[in-house]
Amino acid sequence: MMPRILRRPTALLIVVLLPALGLVAGCEGLFRQKPEREPLARVGEEYLYLEDIEALLTEDLSAADSAAFVNNQINTWAARQLMLSRARINLPEEKLKEYESLISDYRAELYTRAYKEALVAQIEDTLMPQEELQEFYEKEKENFRLQEKIIQLRFIELPLQFLNREEVTERLRRFEDEDLVFLDSVGVQFKKLHFNDSLWISVSRVIEEIGPLTYDNEENHLKKSEFFEMEDSTGVYLTQVVDIRQPNDIAPLSYIEPAIRQVLLNRKKMDYLRSLETDLIDEAIRQKEFEVYEK
Repeated sequence: MMPRILRRPTALLIVVLLPALGLVAGCEGLFRQKPEREPLARVGEEYLYLEDIEALLTEDLSAADSAAFVNNQINTWAARQLMLSRARINLPEEKLKEYESLISDYRAELYTRAYKEALVAQIEDTLMPQEELQEFYEKEKENFRLQEKIIQLRFIELPLQFLNREEVTERLRRFEDEDLVFLDSVGVQFKKLHFNDSLWISVSRVIEEIGPLTYDNEENHLKKSEFFEMEDSTGVYLTQVVDIRQPNDIAPLSYIEPAIRQVLLNRKKMDYLRSLETDLIDEAIRQKEFEVYEK
């Protein structure tokens, strides 16, 4: 349904298509393969089309609310177009040139940025060879100093009333293949568990997981090869520390590998884009699309 357009006592050049004009357009459409877009209003040579505001309409609006919304959008658009027209007439020529240059630069930046992002997206899907990560790590390892303590550990939180605490403790400490099988089989009874003792974890994360452990007492418990048991009102915490790295130690590769991978990926992107720009210029020169004139 075509919304009623509020008329204002101004000289706005707004033309709203009436049903009769729609019939004429419909007759002309018999001779076209594709229907024309449906205009709602005109200011000078600029048109507002139904599709320009269609996406803003929501299904929860009533017919009356939809009409009022469309009417408001039309008047807002018209005011903006008319203000733009007056600005072009009344602003100094040098200002207009300055703004047009800025607009042109911004448009070019938007297009080229979108194109570059599409081109380098494929690089993100490529595998990063482990040898490349290792080589970069060995070359730059002095720059990878730890800011906080990190730990490798095994950890279980038991309910307070858990009956088989001694066996679980023994198996967690020994942790041979048959012990892991057993712990996995009863793991559904645990409140929390962590068996990947090759993974490095920050001390702050460990403190988050073990309630009674704090920054004040962690030095007494978080030591290499140390086993400790703690308890609070919610559960029993069994922890076997495997290894530890102190602040200012060189970070293990496995701990910082994601960061290194991102650095190398960004380098690959920059190298690819520089190479692409060079290739584009060379190709344009060969095809005589690009020339530099001698002064």
